Amino acid sequence: MKNRYFAEEEIRSDDLFFICYMVERIARKLRQRNRYVVNTIGKEEMYHLISVANVLHAENPLDVEDDWIEKYHLQKGDFNILDVENELVSQAPNALQMGKVYQRLIRDSALPDEDYVEGIFRVYNHEICDVVDNYNCSAYFEPSYVIARAYQAGGF
Repeated sequence: MKNRYFAEEEIRSDDLFFICYMVERIARKLRQRNRYVVNTIGKEEMYHLISVANVLHAENPLDVEDDWIEKYHLQKGDFNILDVENELVSQAPNALQMGKVYQRLIRDSALPDEDYVEGIFRVYNHEICDVVDNYNCSAYFEPSYVIARAYQAGGF
């Protein structure tokens, strides 16, 4: 995938990771699902964000959160991903860990000729995210190839 602003520059897997990480951070902060953040931002703006991710990753993530929330008019919700059963989960994964899970899922399940932005929207809008984001089960903890295979099969 080519950078929107520098045609000779490729969007890298690390840029995708940064986007997934920030989506996770913002969704947690606003108590929303990841798909809400992705869909509210939209494809055109997501292409912009992934094109500047190599610069944004050097910024303070708290500032990036606030900027995206304000710019894209993201609203608070009532979904708390960290509301888990203490008997089942000693420690929920953090935003960095889940950003990596989603980055791998997008890459590992990529369709032919699909760019990262299309992959972001395809994966975050798939029902498997409800399972992966349920920390009371261990789906998020599975190896990336198992998660990708479950995605392809339509479930675990």
